[in-house]
Amino acid sequence: ALAVKFAERQRSPHCLLVKEHQVREGADTAHPPRRTLFVLNVPPYCGPDSLSRLFSRCGQVQYVDICDKPGPGEKKDKPTSKFFNHKTVKGFQVAYVVFRKPAGVQAAKALSQEGPLLISTESNPVKTGISKWIANYEASIVNPKELKAEVDAYMQDYDKKMAEEEAKAAKEEGVPDEEGWVKVTRKGRKPGLPRTEAANLRVLEREKQKRARKELLNFYAWQHRETKREHIAQLRKKFEEDKQRIALMRAQRKFRPY
Repeated sequence: ALAVKFAERQRSPHCLLVKEHQVREGADTAHPPRRTLFVLNVPPYCGPDSLSRLFSRCGQVQYVDICDKPGPGEKKDKPTSKFFNHKTVKGFQVAYVVFRKPAGVQAAKALSQEGPLLISTESNPVKTGISKWIANYEASIVNPKELKAEVDAYMQDYDKKMAEEEAKAAKEEGVPDEEGWVKVTRKGRKPGLPRTEAANLRVLEREKQKRARKELLNFYAWQHRETKREHIAQLRKKFEEDKQRIALMRAQRKFRPY
């Protein structure tokens, strides 16, 4: 348990639970073993920058990853977007502090013997109250030029990827594979959508339900004929009832068709 305080005037410290992150080899690609410190009970006001400054005394911090709950992480090839996929911190979270060297993890575990560490200092204050609301509001204002640049870059990458896929498909069209099969593609105004495993399962389930309904409805040919006869008999019965009702209205002089 590592005691931390938000500021000097805070009387009761807050406890961060730290331990060395240990997983099976290759199970967690983003948080390497022996160099990752697993931190629990991280308060909302303690962001990645605050944790990086807090543990920088133990060694050079490579990066800090804050998550809602523990779980295997994957390496991120591209940085997160500035305008999209933003998550709002709602409560206490967990963090993974990755050091450059394994000695940083051991030094961080030894910090529990020292006094409470300060998260907010004069040189690096953590914004709270009105100043935090103002900063959040200013950060929420979108710069049209930056947004346009990010969208254009994304669309350029998308167009490049689609062009590479089309070139690859055109190159492989008509060329047999190792077993002699030729891949047939569908082109035109409405090209065929790629079938995933989930889509194939949905199609098979719909066909199975349709076939089951047809089998239950027309299990035997004589059942189909009997159903038609009953329907015709009901129509004739209703027609006779309507004729009687019209004759009764004529007798009572209440039937005025015009």
